[in-house]
Amino acid sequence: MIKSAIETALNDQIMREEHSSRIYLSMAIWCEVNGYPGAAAFLYRQADEERMHQLKLVHYINDRGGKAMLKPLELPNADYNSLLEVFEEVMKHEQYITASINDIYEITLKEKDYTTGNFLQWYINEQIEEESTMSTILDKISLVGKDKAGMFHIDKELDTMTANAAPIA
Repeated sequence: MIKSAIETALNDQIMREEHSSRIYLSMAIWCEVNGYPGAAAFLYRQADEERMHQLKLVHYINDRGGKAMLKPLELPNADYNSLLEVFEEVMKHEQYITASINDIYEITLKEKDYTTGNFLQWYINEQIEEESTMSTILDKISLVGKDKAGMFHIDKELDTMTANAAPIA
């Protein structure tokens, strides 16, 4: 049976993952209508991935004898000034999610819930990968600056990254 403090923390994380999906969906829409189809594809995929992260938490809580819950979400931002701003916001958000997962992991240690701590290892590793990917993308965007040809190539690279990505699990 899952402990109350763990169930609460995981339900809060369900909300964060669902909100992440909506944030990335909103960013993808912005990219698509502003001429960045590759970035849009990349962010649509990120939105799907965040929803899968949410569902893993839902099933985990329910499988452990708790009850997963949905919570209200705030409306994500829909307007950005540049692709650089979009990915700066993605990076900030991924860092926020990393901190949140780490906080939950700390609760599992305090509560001596090593099963949930083990479950969270997947999320910890996923966040390392997410932050690394976003850092690389930001480095490339910064490298080209406002050069339109460079941004075109970055957009194409994001499309290729999406096409070559492993299936979402």
